[in-house]
Amino acid sequence: MSAITHEQSLENFHEQLEYVLNNYHTHGKRASQYNNIVIGGLGGSGIGGRIARLYFWNEMPIPVEVYSDYNLPAYANDKSLVILCSYSGNTEETLTMYKDAQNRGCDIICMAAGGELLSLAQTNQLPYYTIATGYQPRMTLGFALGNLVMILGEVAGKDMTAAITEVKNMFDNPVQAIKCAKEMHALFQPTIANKFVVVTDKNYEAVAIRFCQQIQENAKGEGFISVLPEANHNMIESYYEKHDTNFIFLNSKENSRVAARFDFLKKVLTDLGNVIYDYPLSNASLLSQFEVIHATDWLSIWASDDKKVNNMEVGIIMQLKGHLSNI
Repeated sequence: MSAITHEQSLENFHEQLEYVLNNYHTHGKRASQYNNIVIGGLGGSGIGGRIARLYFWNEMPIPVEVYSDYNLPAYANDKSLVILCSYSGNTEETLTMYKDAQNRGCDIICMAAGGELLSLAQTNQLPYYTIATGYQPRMTLGFALGNLVMILGEVAGKDMTAAITEVKNMFDNPVQAIKCAKEMHALFQPTIANKFVVVTDKNYEAVAIRFCQQIQENAKGEGFISVLPEANHNMIESYYEKHDTNFIFLNSKENSRVAARFDFLKKVLTDLGNVIYDYPLSNASLLSQFEVIHATDWLSIWASDDKKVNNMEVGIIMQLKGHLSNI
């Protein structure tokens, strides 16, 4: 079976959320059982955890952290819930985290399309959630984020079915996302080979990371994030002249002081002639975050077309895997 293209993944994105809604099953775990939650995953399998963590920032009564490494933090123990995500189920860092969690007596939930991680979960009778096969891992965010929102919602005592259903319905005809994607593409097409910097607030930080990952993997371009208010204490001092940079602003407008900082920075950059797309946002709802993800995913695909690079191939990543397999 041929791989599902990125365009097909985006055009049929609603199917990923339908899959989550049709296959999710309760795990029966509650925040009161734990001191903390650790989500482990890398690349396309890790970004869902970062987005979900920030989404539940004001609702989860215990700390939630995301790690993309070989080992868990020192505090992980038998009062930790560890959620491990790997599309292939064979990501070496994630499998190492699994062994670490097992050795420490952590409670474990797994998510994978197959591979060793899924096999370990089944063998050890752990709760696990499946993902449909045939996709590029970075294009499975609907599966991963959808499941993580449901999992963390249940831990927090909140049923997220209605929220995921609302997002699924939006993707039946994502008019606003496509509109914004086309606006961004038209604005940035003359400078599409330049690096991208996403200026964001805390609420959209993980969404910004997602776009940078997509522009890097799909369009083979540089992408960086700048988070306010922190970046106003350092990065702003680099803006005394026009840069070879495409700027995207993601401001949820949920903090008036941070919003004022966006206004100031926009004027500084605009007066210098920099190219900026100020994404039209009014909140950080799950619906809005999925919309931005969809729009910027499309931008990364169109950027790859403009640059005439193959968005399905990740040659250097595959070379690295080959290098590591020989060590």
